[in-house]
Amino acid sequence: MTGGKFLQTLAGTRFATPPIWLMRQAGRYLPEYRAVRATTRSFLEFCYTPEKAVEVTLQPIRRFGLDAGIIFSDILVVPDALGQKVWFEEGEGPKLEPLTDPAQFGQLSRARLAAHLAPVYAAISFARRALPAEVALLGFAGAPFTLACYMIEGGSSRDFAKVKGWAYRHPDSFGLLIDLLVEAVVDHLAYQVDAGADAVQLFDSWAGVLPEEQLFGWSLEPMIRIAHGLRARHPKVPIIAFPRAVGPAALMYRRPEAFSALSIDTGIGAHWAAKELQPSLCLQGNLDPIMLVAGGPAMKREATRILDKLGHGSFIFNLGHGVVPQTPPEHVAELVETVRTWKPS
Repeated sequence: MTGGKFLQTLAGTRFATPPIWLMRQAGRYLPEYRAVRATTRSFLEFCYTPEKAVEVTLQPIRRFGLDAGIIFSDILVVPDALGQKVWFEEGEGPKLEPLTDPAQFGQLSRARLAAHLAPVYAAISFARRALPAEVALLGFAGAPFTLACYMIEGGSSRDFAKVKGWAYRHPDSFGLLIDLLVEAVVDHLAYQVDAGADAVQLFDSWAGVLPEEQLFGWSLEPMIRIAHGLRARHPKVPIIAFPRAVGPAALMYRRPEAFSALSIDTGIGAHWAAKELQPSLCLQGNLDPIMLVAGGPAMKREATRILDKLGHGSFIFNLGHGVVPQTPPEHVAELVETVRTWKPS
């Protein structure tokens, strides 16, 4: 079966040892990644060069034998495709020409999305053919609120004052931006599935900055609309939701009619998640990425604790966020071995 254990777990099957993949598993912590990155002038050019994107997608699969690969790309290819200026500063991260006026929405258009992002879809097609059949291939996108954060703030932010101020003072125009992003993300995910992605993940990285009512309106509700829009085109595609740093409000995302799995961050307790979330849908998570940097007995104890709490239900082992650049690759190998040799008590 294509996608093997990973896709069966998303469908609700529990295995004696859960599947494992890691967010940002293709990244700067791998010397082979850095070697390929050094051959490309800019990060976006890297994302839009299919043979290089495929190579770094495959690298962690070759090295660690993980159960899923995730296509090498970035959530900000969507604003780029819509017509906003996007670039990456070395050592600083993403930069965007910020939206400061609703009139600028008129400059954004979905019309060029398919053509502009064709290299991403080509990379997915090549990667799916190159991966072993039992290894799943994930596509992904940023959720509308997180994309809006970058588009209005012009990059990362400490307090998200610009985006929240706009959303609070001008909810109608903010709603128009969210609507555009819902439609663009549905398109982008559908094209990824067309190209060969077996499942998709929606990253709402900045959901945790919102109060409860706005969390429902600006994060959860658009993600549900995306799930329904994607399923209208691909009825069986599994969708993983990752609303980061929402704490107990993760209960709101317990929506099996929309999401096949909920990815939980490090701030959510495994015992609570097993009791409150896992009976409703598959869970994914949630080792602290810095624990992976530390490695050794501490990492093994923490990974085993998570497995003991969540491994008795439908569960995919992952991190609470992405692999950080200072992670020793041998610690990743150690983690994979810990998960693969875990025995339920």
